[in-house]
Amino acid sequence: MGNEYLKNKIIMLVDDEQDLLDMVVSILEEDGFHNIYTAKSVEQAIVLAESCHPNFAILDIMLPDGNGFDLMKKLKGNNDYPILFLTARGEDDDRFKGFGLGADDYVVKPFSPKELLFRIMAILRRSYKEENQLVQLRDSQIDFDRAEIIKNNERIPLTAKEHDILSVLYRNAGRIVTMDVLCEAAWGDNPFSYENSLMAHIRRIREKIELNPSCPISLVTVKRLGYKLIVERT
Repeated sequence: MGNEYLKNKIIMLVDDEQDLLDMVVSILEEDGFHNIYTAKSVEQAIVLAESCHPNFAILDIMLPDGNGFDLMKKLKGNNDYPILFLTARGEDDDRFKGFGLGADDYVVKPFSPKELLFRIMAILRRSYKEENQLVQLRDSQIDFDRAEIIKNNERIPLTAKEHDILSVLYRNAGRIVTMDVLCEAAWGDNPFSYENSLMAHIRRIREKIELNPSCPISLVTVKRLGYKLIVERT
């Protein structure tokens, strides 16, 4: 699935404020990013970049041993990965300088976590286009990008709720996902009283992905706990 591919990218954060680093790491991890590294100075960032090989960098401008503009030049010397400035300096001259050096975006503190995530995902989608990957189940494939199931050479559309439910199951492939978690994914912050609706959606999903929905192989029930998606490969 496209987002999973992007959220496995290696992100390097450079800022001398530990509280800010902790906050951004928390925002990214809660959204599903897995590979996040931090540095608090130009020197640390250069050493870190050589070892972690980032796919994306988020830089502050004001650093104790230099500035983010010069750091960007050094980082881009041998690599060409996207860079976003996250800084308290919001003057037009600084913005123009950042973009003029080739920055992909410029966000001024304080910032909205949702806006930051939106901008990060937009940059990653532009920078790392991938061929659509299909998730292989026993008797069908899931095409998350097109919201379709492929079975017997036929494409079967998924509804929005079915897509949401399958997405959570896929992110936890091979592990039990409780009914509460699935209900929250499909119906929001107040998932209570949706268990019957969830069961109906699970039944329809099975009709689309299983050869024999009455004897499911790919989307199995774990009694009194929830459901589990069995993936062959991606």
